[in-house]
Amino acid sequence: MHSAAAPHAPLVQVGKADVSAEDVLAVARGNAKVELGPDALSEMATARARIDALAAEPRPVYGVSTGFGALAVRHISPELRAQLQRSLVRSHAAGMGPVVEREVVRALMFLRMKTLASGRTGVRPVVAQTMAAILNAGITPVVREFGSLGCSGDLAPLSHCALVLMGEGVATGPDGVERPAGELLAEAGIEPVELLEKEGLALINGTDGMLGMLVMAIADLSRLFTTADITAAMTLEALLGSDKVLAPELHAPIRPHPGQALSAANMLAVLKDSGLTGHHQDDAPRVQDAYSIRCAPQVAGAGRDTLAHATLVASRELAASVDNPVVLPDGRVESNGNFHGAPVAYVLDFLAIAAADLGSISERRTDRLLDKARSHGLPAFLADDPGVDSGLMIAQYTQAALVSENKRLAVPASVDSIPSSAMQEDHVSMGWSAARKLRQAVENLGRVLAVELTAAARALEIRQQADSGGRVAPATAAAMAAAREAGVGGAGRDRFLSPDLEAAAALVASGELVRAVEQVTGPLA
Repeated sequence: MHSAAAPHAPLVQVGKADVSAEDVLAVARGNAKVELGPDALSEMATARARIDALAAEPRPVYGVSTGFGALAVRHISPELRAQLQRSLVRSHAAGMGPVVEREVVRALMFLRMKTLASGRTGVRPVVAQTMAAILNAGITPVVREFGSLGCSGDLAPLSHCALVLMGEGVATGPDGVERPAGELLAEAGIEPVELLEKEGLALINGTDGMLGMLVMAIADLSRLFTTADITAAMTLEALLGSDKVLAPELHAPIRPHPGQALSAANMLAVLKDSGLTGHHQDDAPRVQDAYSIRCAPQVAGAGRDTLAHATLVASRELAASVDNPVVLPDGRVESNGNFHGAPVAYVLDFLAIAAADLGSISERRTDRLLDKARSHGLPAFLADDPGVDSGLMIAQYTQAALVSENKRLAVPASVDSIPSSAMQEDHVSMGWSAARKLRQAVENLGRVLAVELTAAARALEIRQQADSGGRVAPATAAAMAAAREAGVGGAGRDRFLSPDLEAAAALVASGELVRAVEQVTGPLA
């Protein structure tokens, strides 16, 4: 698998081998065009010939000439098999609730197309080509929030997509307006697919939805872990803390967790040349900083290591061809249980836990900045005139509400299982649910860090105005400047605060904060 790019028209070519996380992001978020490589088309044609041969045999073959799930005991005669595929897709497109985000649906479709291209599913090339055409036309099936149990694949979400391939159901066009899928396909010059044996099943039997959301969450959390190191360093500096605890010899050599060493190195880079750190024995002597400051690399580092494990699992799933049954290279068609979402569901839940804890320690640092008794000379709530002004008091309330929400979202989905299909599917992963709540947790974490950024930047500005024995680090100054340029106000009298916090959240989400700091520090981990 490889990616190529042309001016104004990014292209991802899908062969029979793996796709990368970068490919998924390019298609889902970057609207990259997709095409099937000649090796994929050849592999699909070879596998399809095997399915056609099995379809002609008198003996029943699961997924080819039988019903599905608990109804697999029935042998379906040839004249009913096209109807079987249509009925499968129509009946399984049973989602309910809010419409799922466009980027999730594009990732889901692209990953299903990737598996079709592997030649392990036995579908005709035209099925995958039609899916590519729909993606390239900017047509997005309307997929509903609820319907997947994360086992037998993301059945309902994928069925809503398969329905659009048939020219049925509803979708949105490039303008985002919801319309009948048949109209959108006709306008784009795309011929609906008449599904043959096994093709309906192959279109809906994968972990593509939960995997797509995992890939995007990994990308977002990678940025947020770096952001958290920046905001933690800013808070340490604003509290006149010690950067000695970040020394490299205190991390990898004596506690060899890779993530911890990376976070400590990031914080040390951000604090380089600060004139504010290390004032432990000044006006308010203290032997050590509080845990939320001193242990920032340990907590963020544990999250980074969890993220590394999730990335490994995602890479393995990206290399998988999930379907049941599958066409093996020797021509055998075998039933299997690879559609079970447990490997993906677990790491989705692990990441929700890491996101909750990272937000929790960030909130504790923010609260310390606002508490006159613990902030080492800063005014109460960083207010201009405490008592008349409330400063950032309620910003911390908002942050605490987000942290509390993330603690609820950290409750694992994958420990649950509700049997389905008349007890044939009697243990399911709930991976789709794990992915949905992780998306919310990641968004919440970005907002939590935005509040810490707002508070730390204001605290540092107050220190500078008071000329508290030194100047901020150059990298910290870059972060403060980026915040101000983005519309995050500084110290002063109370004002309408919500726009400031939203501006900070947008700065964090865009990655511009990290990029601004890296202009000084060089690349951060």
